[in-house]
Amino acid sequence: MVGPRKGAFAEEAAEVEVLEANIEKMKSLTKKIQASRNRLETSGKAMNEAMAPIYGNTAKLQTTNRNIDRILDAIDKLRAPLDQSNREDRIINKGLRNVDLQDYIASLGRTSQSLAELKRTNMRANQQAVADMSALLKRGLRELEDAFRDILRESCRQTVVPLEYVMKNNPFPTIPQEQLSTLRLINTHISNSFAQISQPDVRETPTQKIYAEVRGEYMTRSLQDLAAASINTAKKVTADAIYRKGTNGIGIYAQGMEGLFVAEYDNITNIFPRDEWTIVCGATCAAPLADFTKTLRELNGHIQRNLMTDCFLGYEIVDIASKLSMRLEQRMSALRRPIQDSIKPIRETSKASMNKLLEDTRARIQTLVALPMDGAAVPVTTTTMTRLQEMTNYLSPISSILASLGDGGWKSTTNTGSSSSLPLDVGPDGQRLFEHYASDTIETLLQNLDGKSRALMKNKSLQGVFLSNNAAIVERMIRSSELAPLMEDYMQKKLEPWKKKASSWYLEAWREPSGYLLDVQYTNRKERPQSSTAGSADSVAIVKALGSKDKDAIKEKFKSFNTSFEELLQRHKSYKMEREVRGHLGKEVQNIMEPLYSRFWDRYHEIDKGKGKYVKYSKVELGQALSGLS
Repeated sequence: MVGPRKGAFAEEAAEVEVLEANIEKMKSLTKKIQASRNRLETSGKAMNEAMAPIYGNTAKLQTTNRNIDRILDAIDKLRAPLDQSNREDRIINKGLRNVDLQDYIASLGRTSQSLAELKRTNMRANQQAVADMSALLKRGLRELEDAFRDILRESCRQTVVPLEYVMKNNPFPTIPQEQLSTLRLINTHISNSFAQISQPDVRETPTQKIYAEVRGEYMTRSLQDLAAASINTAKKVTADAIYRKGTNGIGIYAQGMEGLFVAEYDNITNIFPRDEWTIVCGATCAAPLADFTKTLRELNGHIQRNLMTDCFLGYEIVDIASKLSMRLEQRMSALRRPIQDSIKPIRETSKASMNKLLEDTRARIQTLVALPMDGAAVPVTTTTMTRLQEMTNYLSPISSILASLGDGGWKSTTNTGSSSSLPLDVGPDGQRLFEHYASDTIETLLQNLDGKSRALMKNKSLQGVFLSNNAAIVERMIRSSELAPLMEDYMQKKLEPWKKKASSWYLEAWREPSGYLLDVQYTNRKERPQSSTAGSADSVAIVKALGSKDKDAIKEKFKSFNTSFEELLQRHKSYKMEREVRGHLGKEVQNIMEPLYSRFWDRYHEIDKGKGKYVKYSKVELGQALSGLS
């Protein structure tokens, strides 16, 4: 048992020895590995110290390489516009006549873009290139401007005759659509490129200026005949003839100008962008408006020289031009102020005319050295009323003028009122002002005629006829015209008193014969004459009851009445009376004389026992004589 156990121990001991030997080897190997590791670490440190500068230089070289690549790319980009310029230079130098318009504009567009890119670099080396490219772009734009001008001139080759379009009420011609498209294309490109080569403070583009010059001249030439016609039709054939509405050519002139302006505005809106419409419209219409202003200035001089007859032309011009400015303002606001400024001189003349007309009426009467001896009306009455009648054709402008003067302002020569252009007003206020002005005019007329008749006519009856005739003409001319609804209040409150006053003056002469028809009856006498109108039997009794002195007095009354009555009959027939005046005054006399004579005749006609020596007229005969007065 001991032997096998020792053998087992011996094997285990041998294995232990082997393991220990292996452990020793492992330790030795570990030491070697550790030594190798230490050597590697030392070598790595040395290598790292040696490689660090090389790595840094390599990184710098890579960065430099990338920068060089970028610089090369930038140089290529900088060279691209220059290369592009060379290509566009060949196209632009060929000229627009040898290149399609679309291609030419595209070339200019690319040139403009290249110029913008060069300017953004802001490099000194590119300054010459910028200058060269700017010159190239300017040359190309000048070609486009010339083309723009040529197309416009082609559209203006033949001027229109505005009168034909106005009379036929046809719209005025515009630029053909094909030309409008080309003009719009050219304008768009020039406007976009203009900012590249213009000064910052320059706002008007070349196309705006060209359009205003060419089309403005075209409209001026088209309207020059109408301007001349307006001047020529103002010339007077008869010195004292009142201007009649519509006889001057200014209305056609204004319509022609409006038609051209509206057509031109349509052209402008089809060529230029919205924010340029007002500027271009104002510049284009400036030349024809200047001619219009010049024409109105000449007409104003004519009106001032013939103010009493041609002030109505001034009212018409104010009306036409004011309405024109309001119509155009809806689409072309830039034209309102120039048109209003053009009529200011005529408006001021028209305002002054309101007082001048009043003064003229007064002066015409005051300079009369004699009045008609038959009591006929004087021409100044008809002249004054004709003026007022004519004014009703211009209520709109006159109402505006009177409003600017203020109620009653027309009485003063120093009151110029407001210089602003008030809107045309024919409403209640405008009509009221005109009624006041017309009332003042008629009152001035009648008051001065009244004063002049008192000074030159000693016969009050004649004064009454004279004043009645003039008042009758005033009333007739009011009722037979557009003055009637405006002057109704005046006729009732002021004209009627004048008529009554004139009638009373005329009837004063008839007091004498009517006085002879009045007798005295004594109520305290026992045998006083009977008061009766029964007929001849009563007259016989009344006459029989009279004393000899009373009979002689009655005979004298009849005799005096006959003389006075016949004298007044002849005088009445010698007066020149208006139809309504003769009827009115004759009726007034008849209403007074016939009842008095009838009563007197009934009482005393038997004084001459039917012989007719004293009682010359029967009641019927007197009635017939009085009826003849009407």
